[in-house]
Amino acid sequence: MATQIKKRSVVLAGHRTSISLEAEFWSALRALATTRGVSVNGLVAEIDAARDSAQPGNLSSALRLFVLDCCRRGELPLDEASAAG
Repeated sequence: MATQIKKRSVVLAGHRTSISLEAEFWSALRALATTRGVSVNGLVAEIDAARDSAQPGNLSSALRLFVLDCCRRGELPLDEASAAG
């Protein structure tokens, strides 16, 4: 299954940064942000702020793990998570 990597710019702590994720993860983040009543940028900022030095890895990895955790907890049904947008 081929998937396309999408690069998006977000502003974190006043600094613009780019994040590369598969289209399916961007779609899942949009669905979660909508459910929570925040922007995707706002959700990414929350996830970034929740990371600590004990959590190794980059922001893209943290976002993927966040989406996985939301699926496991039932906050995001797997069919919505896999829908590319």
